[in-house]
Amino acid sequence: MRFAKFGTALLTDDVAASTRFYVDHFGFQPLVELDWYASLQHPQHPDCALDFTLRGHEAMPSDFRHQKTAGALLGFLVEDAAAEEAALRDKGVPIAVPLRDEPWGQRRFNVWAPEGTLIEVLQTIDPDPEWMAAQGL
Repeated sequence: MRFAKFGTALLTDDVAASTRFYVDHFGFQPLVELDWYASLQHPQHPDCALDFTLRGHEAMPSDFRHQKTAGALLGFLVEDAAAEEAALRDKGVPIAVPLRDEPWGQRRFNVWAPEGTLIEVLQTIDPDPEWMAAQGL
């Protein structure tokens, strides 16, 4: 399958709050802002869209529109996860899981977005050679 753009749409109880969170803390820009829908784009990734639809809105299928956001994780790969965590803390964003180094080669932390999405901010680091060997890698 070939497609021109990739997007994720999430249900939210507050479209404006979700929009502000991603604009203020992750550099997204709104393309469309309605009271029931918003479409965001990041200037570094013009072929990716992050959309929000008001939970319960008729634009979504009836058996989907009232679901709570659960089991969704958005990952942002960055150059310096420690600096990004410090910047978010300075802005008052609660850190769900603090910065940690994983033996498989990730430095990462997590925050919760207003709509209930877990966000992982991570950078790649050298994996632990002992861990890699124990995994047969």
